[in-house]
Amino acid sequence: MEERLDHICIICGNSGRDGITIVSEFICEECEMEMVRTDVQDAKYPFFIHQLKQIWYPKNA
Repeated sequence: MEERLDHICIICGNSGRDGITIVSEFICEECEMEMVRTDVQDAKYPFFIHQLKQIWYPKNA
């Protein structure tokens, strides 16, 4: 049986087990669902883009 560890979501900062990993960054299932349903004109859209940049630009770069 495989043990699953909690990961920290790069969008909301909460820990979770269910979600996706892109490169080495985790996105929880709730944030993933909210992102795919968010219209580009929604006020929260730029926040998601900013948070997703962490995938390509490390925090200490």
